[in-house]
Formats: sequence, structure tokens, C-alpha cells
Amino acid sequence: MNYTLNQLQIYLKVVQTMSITKAAEELNLTQPAVSIQIKNFQAQFEIPLIEIIGKKIYVTDFGAEIAKSAEGIIDQVYAINYKTMAFKDQLLGRLKVSVVSTGKYVLPYFLTDFLNHNQGVEISIDVTNREKVFHSLENNEVDFSLISTDINSPLYDHIDILENELYLVGNPVTASLNPKFAFQEFNKELPLIFRENGSGTRKIMETYLKKQGIHSLKKLELMSNEAVKQAVMAGLGYSIMPMIGIKNELKNGQLAIINRSGLPIVTTWKLIWHKEKNPSPVAKAFMAHIIEKKEEIKKKHFE
Repeated sequence: MNYTLNQLQIYLKVVQTMSITKAAEELNLTQPAVSIQIKNFQAQFEIPLIEIIGKKIYVTDFGAEIAKSAEGIIDQVYAINYKTMAFKDQLLGRLKVSVVSTGKYVLPYFLTDFLNHNQGVEISIDVTNREKVFHSLENNEVDFSLISTDINSPLYDHIDILENELYLVGNPVTASLNPKFAFQEFNKELPLIFRENGSGTRKIMETYLKKQGIHSLKKLELMSNEAVKQAVMAGLGYSIMPMIGIKNELKNGQLAIINRSGLPIVTTWKLIWHKEKNPSPVAKAFMAHIIEKKEEIKKKHFE
């Protein structure tokens, strides 16, 4: 056997994503480079690790066992690296954060300086919806979560980070054809475009419509904010979306804000954690970083 650590990492990522393309994207490699490394890795075993049937990847029982071993080896390498950093008196460890989908536009700005000053820290970010974010907190899978809706539970503590403004938006041409914009017209014309059940943005949108006395509407449901944005830009309908995810499209004239009573809706981005969780040194350091630097970061990147 003459496989490399790089081959183990690539193989494990392919197994985790069940896709050569997704593995290549997450590893910042080309798809051919990943395919070659998988081929070279497979050549060292007489038993198949994965099978490709109809362009879909299936991991064999033997391949699953190898993936478990690969994960253990990689964890041991991380442990060696952490011990090296510890002898240098540097902060080390992993920080795990789950964020709602629009949180991906917020969190990186609060991470950059922290990671630059603590190069022994590794970060794992899971981008999902509100329901799954709370599931990850309840199951102690993450250190923190980033949400923009109310918590409504005594189990969690939080730090307020940033205001989140949501506006009604549409394709500029489509919006110009309906300047009065009566919500009641949606059963006849274009639909309102919603996120899936479990999404915080959907919950905010439904609460707003209920306050306006609007109940029965023609709806289109999509699974991500990016999909909603693309659908609105294409003129398929209207939606209520966070400003932070649509700034460029507004500047470019691909989207238009439609002013209506009760808008914009203003919520707050919150970094939250389970009160019973014992934070690691890395988690404590990141919390201190947020408290110390949040005003500076807001002024620099979000005003």
C-alpha cells in the first residue's frame, strides 16, 4: 500500500458528498483531479470501493469501512497538528457553526480576523434552514448557530450581531406592470414565492402576510434563498427577501423594491448557543471576539 494523506482526504470527501463534482467544489480542485486521485487510490485495493451506476455513486460495504478508517487517520493527523500548535502556545481546535441560508452572507465577516489571528483553529459551517439549525443545537452537534428570527426558548443564550431588513421585491419590468400591487391580485396573476417549511424567512413572510389580513394566496415554494432570488429575477413572482442577500441585484437593476405598509421587516441576526453546553476554549475565544469586534465589523462591512 502506498496511498497518500491527500488521497484519503479526497476519497473521504467523495464518500461524504456521494459526488465527484461536489467533492471537487468543496476541496477547491478540478473534477478531473479528483477522478484521477480516486482512480489511483482504488488501484491499491483488489476489492471495489465505489461503484458508478448511471452516473450515480454507490459506496460498497468494503468502501464504507475504508472511509471510516480514513476518517480516523485524518483525525489523528489533526490531533498531531493541534499538539504542535499547543507547544507553540497558540489557540487550537475546531469551531462548528450552523447557519440559516442567508447567514452565509453574514458569518464570514465575523470569522475572517478571528481565523487570521488563530491559525490553529479550523471551522466547520453547515448552511441549512432554521428548523435544522435548532436540531443541531439540541443534539450538541455545533458550538453556535446564526439565526435572524426570535428564539422563543429559555434553553438558549445569544449575542445580537446585526440588524436584518427584509423587503418585498420583484422583477423591475414585472413590478412596473402592477404599480398598485394589491396582494389580493395574486390568485389571478403571479404567485408569491416562499421558502420551504422550516425556513426562518418563510416564517417571517407568513407572519407579515397574516398581520396584513392576507391568507389565501397563489404560492410557489423553493428550497433556498438563491433559488427564490433567481425565480424573482426571472419574473416568476414576488417574494419578501433579506436585503443582505440581494444588494448586488438591486444595484444592477435585476430586482426592484416594492414599498408597502409594514415593510421593511426588521429582525436581528443572533449568534446563539445552548446554555447547558460547556464551551471549548475556541468557542469562548470566538464569543469574546464577537463581543469585542462586532461594532467595528458592522461599521466596516454593513453600514
